[in-house]
Formats: sequence, structure tokens, C-alpha cells
Amino acid sequence: MRRLRNRLAGALLSVLALTLTATGCQGSDEPSSAARADSGAASVRPVANRVEPLAKRPVPDLPVTVRSADGEQVEVERAERVVPLSGSLSEIVFTLGLGDRVVARDVTATFEQAAKLPVVTRGHDVSAESVLSLKPDLVIAETTTGPEEAVDQIRAAGVPVLFVEAARGLDDVGTRIRAVAGALGVPAAGEELTRRSEQRIAAVRADVPRQERPRVAFLYLRGSASVYLIGGEDSGAGSLIEAAGAVDAGAASGLEKDFTAITSEALVKAAPDAILVMSKGLESVGGVDGLVKIPGVAQTPAGLDRRIVSVEDGVLLNYGPRTDQVLKSVVAQLYGGGDAR
Repeated sequence: MRRLRNRLAGALLSVLALTLTATGCQGSDEPSSAARADSGAASVRPVANRVEPLAKRPVPDLPVTVRSADGEQVEVERAERVVPLSGSLSEIVFTLGLGDRVVARDVTATFEQAAKLPVVTRGHDVSAESVLSLKPDLVIAETTTGPEEAVDQIRAAGVPVLFVEAARGLDDVGTRIRAVAGALGVPAAGEELTRRSEQRIAAVRADVPRQERPRVAFLYLRGSASVYLIGGEDSGAGSLIEAAGAVDAGAASGLEKDFTAITSEALVKAAPDAILVMSKGLESVGGVDGLVKIPGVAQTPAGLDRRIVSVEDGVLLNYGPRTDQVLKSVVAQLYGGGDAR
């Protein structure tokens, strides 16, 4: 969900990083049964907590030299011990069929196959010492991964570090898969996974109801830290909302920043017919009953109808191999129709 690895503006990035740490986002991203029932989406199963590897396990052809998103040329000689530094990147490696080479995870990699791996981040900050203690052949990071000093320390130790552009929307799915696959020496598998992922997303989009274009506001909530934000043009959720046949209410109301503090005025102007939230965020404010108590929410069409769409934090904004499942869940909850799968 940031997930979060979205490019949040200045102070908001610090606020979100602190609140993610404070609320302990390590652990399962699946909401409690009570939270799912309260959200009005009890009939919709959550996104599968497992990734689906390609049928044929690829064999890496190394060494390779690839261009990192930070402009550096990275030479990868071996990929026996890989450390992806985000849940999204871990998901790609595992889905390519190379999960047995992953030796550590970031706190956001909570899907079943990765859950038992050692964690090498504190909150969302990388621990260089933890990474280096595992003697990795390759570290794969987001362009938002930090702190910079930790990444520099890993590189200074002679470990290849590949940066991949942070996900912004559906158009990034194939680009990110190809970047990871190329660094692992399995470009053909990357193309296969890209085709599979894009075809599955297209199939979901083809089934989206066309009779309405509801306005959907993406809210980032961390009740324990009193953080309540509404997403704007660069929140990272706009692409998903539009793919679900809806209008990004925050962006449409003129919110240009990534996130803005929720006010009654902002919500009235956004006038969402539905609200999209991360499951832990919804749980942190006491479910739908707590959500509608946030000033302004109850006065929106979404609040009046209690029309809430909730998706697990660790997958909502990943834009990777499971995005078709995320989109299915959003569509099912938004328009009704029961089980998204």
C-alpha cells in the first residue's frame, strides 16, 4: 500500500514513515475478520497471500551488465543470494520462479512464500549491517529506498545494487518486471511474466461495469498516530482507480500534491461516492464505524452509503504480478458481485 514506496512530498514522507513504524506494519497484511465484516466487504475474499510462480523455472544466464535507475551500470556476476528491498520487488523475484535465491526481505514482503525470511529493515529504513551479514550477490532496491548512507555502505562493500524506478501505476508493471528479470539473467522469463500480468489485468478491465463512473477517494489512515490523508494526483492510486472504471475524486477536486491532510472542506469538494483504504488503515480507525467519525467523511456520499473498498496494505499499490487480483477485489467491492476471484 505504501507501500509505502510512493514518492510522498517532503514532510509527508517523514510522517508516513514514522507512522508506518509506529503502527508496526511488519506481519500479516490480511485484515481481521471483524474488520472485513465491518467494511461491508465480507463476501469478497482478500487478495491471495501467495504469489504464483511461472510454470517453468528459468535458469539465469550470468554475468550481465544492466543500467540501474540511478544511472549506474551494474555488473551482476552471480545471483545465488538476492536481497530485494521491497515487498513488490520480492514478489517479482518469487513470481519469476527464483524465490529460492532470496535470502532476506523488507517488512512489506508479507506474502506466504517470503514470510519466514529474515527482515533487513527497521521500519522502512534499510539496515546495511543486516544486509551485509547475509553475504548477498545482488541487492535490488526501489529508487525510494533509504537511507542513502545505508545503500552507499552496501555498494562500498562491493555488493551490486540495482535501483528500480518506484511504481506509479499500471504502466509500470512490465517495466519493473523486465528490470528485475534482466538483472537476474532471465530476460525471457521477464517477458513471459510481463505478458501474463498485462493479459490478466486487461481481462479484469474488460469486465468492469460501464454503467457508472463513481468518484473514489483514496484515504491514507493511521489512527494510532492521528494521521488522516487524502490522495491527490500523485498518490499512486489514481491508475488503479481509473482501471476500475472510476474517477480519482482527490485528483478531480484539484488536489495536486501526493497527499493532503483531510479536512471537511476537502472531502466535500472531492465528494467521493466510495472510499479506498488500506486494510490496516481501516482497522486502525476502528473500521467503518470509526472511519465515518472522521470529520467530513459522514457528509460525503461514500460516508452516507458506507461504501468502503479495503485492500491489504502489502499489495494495494505494488503494481506487479498480483495487480490483477487487486483490481478484481476493488471492482468487486466497488460495484458488488461477491467474490472477486
